[in-house]
Amino acid sequence: MIEVAVPVIHVLNAAAAQEFYCTTLGFRLEFAHRGDPAQANPCYMGVSRDGVWIHLSSLFGDGVVGGVVNLVVDSVDELRVELLASGVQIAVGPVDQTWGTREMYVKDADGNCLRF
Repeated sequence: MIEVAVPVIHVLNAAAAQEFYCTTLGFRLEFAHRGDPAQANPCYMGVSRDGVWIHLSSLFGDGVVGGVVNLVVDSVDELRVELLASGVQIAVGPVDQTWGTREMYVKDADGNCLRF
């Protein structure tokens, strides 16, 4: 039985990704594995917020940059206010979609898109 899905987002700079996801977006670093602890890359890390996990990887072969993750939130408008206060640039929205959802898109430095 499937219990949970954890998306893996490919990043080019693990340190920059950790800064963006944790400091700017409010995720918490759960773990970071580096083959050489003295080097920022390659790295495989897990971040979480509100019980939702995302894995970030700069390891070769773990996807490609430009991925998309959909994150369901209580209020995209409230999240927008929070993210703007943290200095996040909103790529799209919030916008009412024709399929019935209200969405906002944020992109990280590698062009990966988080759709709230």
